[in-house]
Amino acid sequence: MPHTTWRGFLRRTAQAAVLGLLAAGLTALTPLTADAAAAGTLQQVTGFGSNPGNLAMYEYAPSDLPTGAPLVVALHGCGQSASDYHTHSGWQKFADQWGFAVVYPQTSTANNSLSCFSWFDSTKDTRGKGEAASIVQMVDSAAAQYGSDRGRVFVTGLSAGGGMTADLLADYPDVFAGGSVDSGLPAQCATTLTAASGCQYGSQNLTPKQWGDKVRDSAPGHSGPWPRVAVWQGTADTTVTPVNGTELRDQWTDVWGIGQTASSTQSLPGGTTESLYDDGTGKPAVALFSVPGMTHGLAVDPGSGADQCGSTGAYYLAAICSSYYTATFWGLDGGAGQGGGTGSLPAPAGLTVTGTTDTGASLSWNAVSGAASYDIYRNGTKTGSTTGTTYTDTGLSPATAYHYTVAAVDSAGAAGASSASVTATTTGSAPKCYTDNNYNQVQAGRAHQSGGYTYANGSNQNMGLYNVAITHTLKESPAGYFVIADSGC
Repeated sequence: MPHTTWRGFLRRTAQAAVLGLLAAGLTALTPLTADAAAAGTLQQVTGFGSNPGNLAMYEYAPSDLPTGAPLVVALHGCGQSASDYHTHSGWQKFADQWGFAVVYPQTSTANNSLSCFSWFDSTKDTRGKGEAASIVQMVDSAAAQYGSDRGRVFVTGLSAGGGMTADLLADYPDVFAGGSVDSGLPAQCATTLTAASGCQYGSQNLTPKQWGDKVRDSAPGHSGPWPRVAVWQGTADTTVTPVNGTELRDQWTDVWGIGQTASSTQSLPGGTTESLYDDGTGKPAVALFSVPGMTHGLAVDPGSGADQCGSTGAYYLAAICSSYYTATFWGLDGGAGQGGGTGSLPAPAGLTVTGTTDTGASLSWNAVSGAASYDIYRNGTKTGSTTGTTYTDTGLSPATAYHYTVAAVDSAGAAGASSASVTATTTGSAPKCYTDNNYNQVQAGRAHQSGGYTYANGSNQNMGLYNVAITHTLKESPAGYFVIADSGC
């Protein structure tokens, strides 16, 4: 590319905060060879392959990881690092909880002056070439090291990492069972650097079939199965505009041949709208998560709740734990993506919400012949079990929608197919939100100051200097417990 063109691109991208991520420091790590154990800590791995894309490989695995576990590949955004993404994204929590390994590829300024993965370069993001080939070599290395289930390899990424994620899913549908594109771009949206900004900032005006053809053309001869794809998009993103979420939806629903009308929708924490697009068996193949008011970044939700994760930072935005909902969509929680397992019992019929309070939801369903008990799943994660056909879930947040399914369990303990889902919305008032400067937040009793810094009451999140120049939005839920909610409340 001519120098003047490259310089102009850098100037435009700097002005528009292309892929919008600030540089983050990389924690010094001791490199391991590809056959060395790396359990319980984030470690760099060397010697994983010929590495045509000149990438670094980092990995994390729980110390007690069994063979046959899933494998997740997580790609950082521009200017970020593997350790930064590991620290903030929340994937470690679920790797420890549900038992899987995580590989974090890392690019550098040697590949791209902004340390972006090259989702827009056909010499680097296509099957068998460059960065895409290096990432698959990492998968091969980690899968051999941990004895991973090659049928449960998944890839996720933010921004430029999201664009590369979509490309990898298109290039290697035989490698990846599913993916999640967070604030990213459709597969093969741009094949040159000069075309990248057009994808970021506007519609390409392609039909779903034209988008789908870009995937089909990336892996000639592959006729299925296709990866199950989650798409995360903020409605206030001006760096990768929301139309990209719609185009990703169009692309992957066309690949699956299931149309662009949602099979179901529901409201999730933070006002996020989840739209599911089911395959011919009734299992979600594509999910679109629209996060209201969120700008460019990865959605996280700091806290100790089962569906909370991560920590806020530059382009890690307090809204909802996207990693949790992505993991449950893939079925990494041990269910089938929406609850249920591998047993032979049929799905319970007649699941109904019989009542709600501000902190609870009551359910009932029809009995299944041969069932010894029933497992109840809330938002894809098992929340309880009962021998009867009624259940009351407690400890919920007021004015919040929860998604439930039920599966019958046989006498051997195997859960069968999951029921159709129902949504229960608790009563009461929605969480209260307060936007003000740090000084006034302290004076109002929503925060406190120590050593010149301000901390939110309850969560103890650092809000910055104790003065009137810094403003935050605090969300109160439950009463007296405040979290930073600058991206929307």
